[in-house]
Amino acid sequence: MADSKPPKPEAPVATRIDPTKEGLSREQMHFIRQVEMEQWKKKTSKLRTRNVVTGLAIGAIVLGIYGYTFYSVSQERIMDEIDEEAKRARLQGPKTGAN
Repeated sequence: MADSKPPKPEAPVATRIDPTKEGLSREQMHFIRQVEMEQWKKKTSKLRTRNVVTGLAIGAIVLGIYGYTFYSVSQERIMDEIDEEAKRARLQGPKTGAN
């Protein structure tokens, strides 16, 4: 039963045609172009929305990384600590002619 095919309808509905091989009238070609244009508009609006959302997400990620980098770099006090240690070492060390 699973491999039995459904019966074919007597009148084909929405069958694909090749406009270059089929003899279509001017009105039929015009209708085909209208339908294709509407489908194209619908697809491009969805694609544009998707592209905008993707662009905003990527931009948010980039700005987040950029901001975090500035924040973490501003928190680093390594060079300040090294300078303070060097200054203390100079003050506590023995006085020589080079100091």
